[in-house]
Amino acid sequence: MRFTKMHGAGNDYVYVNCFEEKLPSDLAAIAQAVSDRHTGIGGDGLILICPSEKADARMRMFNADGSESEMCGNGVRCVAKYVYDHGIATKDELEIETGRGVLKLQMFAENGLVEQVRVNMGEPILEAALIPTTFEGTPPLNVALNVGGKNLNVTCISMGNPHCITFVDEVTDDWVHGVGPQIEVHPAFPNRINAEFIQIVSRSEMIMRVWERGSGETQACGTGACAAAVAAVLNGHTDRTVLCHLPGGDLTLEWAETGEVYMTGPAVEVFQGEWQLAVSD
Repeated sequence: MRFTKMHGAGNDYVYVNCFEEKLPSDLAAIAQAVSDRHTGIGGDGLILICPSEKADARMRMFNADGSESEMCGNGVRCVAKYVYDHGIATKDELEIETGRGVLKLQMFAENGLVEQVRVNMGEPILEAALIPTTFEGTPPLNVALNVGGKNLNVTCISMGNPHCITFVDEVTDDWVHGVGPQIEVHPAFPNRINAEFIQIVSRSEMIMRVWERGSGETQACGTGACAAAVAAVLNGHTDRTVLCHLPGGDLTLEWAETGEVYMTGPAVEVFQGEWQLAVSD
């Protein structure tokens, strides 16, 4: 199986061009194997770049634990870069089919290769039942959550996948690694949830770390950053355009007055290789 390792702001995945590669049915097992950073290729998961009947390509995303997720903001930027750079569709604006629907992406290329991508991530999903969470509200805004002996105030938003945002004075390992895993599996979130911890720097700047559902802490989470930007506006912390600093790099986020969230950030191809599928695969 030929693959390409790519990352968006350090959020790294193993990408497979399914226009050319044919994979076995147990994709969860393959995702787990290739994601292992000791015995595999290493990454936050597996992303398949597939043909689509309604867009330039279709993205399927699997977390490091093998579970399939609806969307990945950093991943979809890398899919668009791959589609453009490898000649599947060389247009300044691409459409990629995802579990969230068809997204439009604007390419910023230099010397024929994409370096930055701007994504229309669509409107945030604010209804509690659709996020989903057992909390009430549209959205559940600054609601009380007791987890691990801590009383938190959280805001829940979906960008096609669910996010629980907590604003803290300082983002620390205790929050991310101590509280994050407990939020992920809290009974208030029937499909599990991504946990974002946000430190506000100014009206136009914030720091974020994330515990991702099925993958643990990652260097960045595009949908999580978008959800955090929306939550920051709704809680009165920032303006509608904000620079988000993540461990793996920066993302520029804009929650437009028309309702859509736009995300701009890097997409990087690291290397290509070949993975030897096991006989059982």
